Amino acid sequence: MTENNTIAMDAAETAPKGAPRTAAAKREVAKQEKKGFGVQDLILVAVLLAAGAVLKLTLGTLLGAFGMKPNFIIAAYCLAIILIRPNLAQSAAIGLIAGLVCQIPMLNATPLLNIPSELLGALVCGALIHVPLKIGGKLDLNPLMTTFISTCVSGLTFAALSSYINVISVGGDFFVALAAYVAIVLGTATFNCIFVQVLALPLQKMLKR
Repeated sequence: MTENNTIAMDAAETAPKGAPRTAAAKREVAKQEKKGFGVQDLILVAVLLAAGAVLKLTLGTLLGAFGMKPNFIIAAYCLAIILIRPNLAQSAAIGLIAGLVCQIPMLNATPLLNIPSELLGALVCGALIHVPLKIGGKLDLNPLMTTFISTCVSGLTFAALSSYINVISVGGDFFVALAAYVAIVLGTATFNCIFVQVLALPLQKMLKR
């Protein structure tokens, strides 16, 4: 038995019989329960990433014909992190899985670059979910801002790596090449943040999170 579990049990045992647990005991129990991914968490991540991949192949391709380039996989892992609220290590694991999903040939034209980009995007998302952004005590805009910033980090990381590999290697201007991606990244981030904000609240209520 670990020391933390012993502390939690002692706190529960010292309370009067039939009395509610103290706030400290509740926090300790919640901390212990959130140490790793639960089965429901893993299923949720898998379902959202799979849905993101399908949407990118179908709706993403359709919207691409009209000049829009949404990345539903980024939206999917941002939504998963917002719903699950993992720690940074767990967020990194979700980002790594998302990056590996992007290696499916139909989803990515530049192999391997999505692994570092989604890893960084997920880390930023995992850090920002704890920033309070409620308006009037009711409307929570954290999903909106978190997804926007996370998408920008992921997109600009991908753009920087792609520009370095494809432009610097042939003697081109890195910053000119990077600037060409900025409008695409901002457009993708805007689409993703609205998409996630719209879905986050009903899913939180449905999943009781």
